[in-house]
Amino acid sequence: WWTSRSPGDRQRSERGRRTRPSHVMGKVHGSLARAGKVRGQTPKVDKQDKKKQPKGRAKKRMQYNRRFVNVVVGFGKKRSPNANS
Repeated sequence: WWTSRSPGDRQRSERGRRTRPSHVMGKVHGSLARAGKVRGQTPKVDKQDKKKQPKGRAKKRMQYNRRFVNVVVGFGKKRSPNANS
């Protein structure tokens, strides 16, 4: 299941099973030198001004209307509330 450079490279544990040599083991998450690379490259975009969300009773009314009143029954799977299409 792994190839070695020479017969002397193969290591055996106490039970006689093969163990992988250290040069075959995979890396976990890459080097820390590249940490934050993508976030650093993306241009800064200011937040947009949004209309304020209703609070309390008005918010519950809006949720009820969105979930149960304005439901469009169609064919296929039910669309999730987070779907953009």
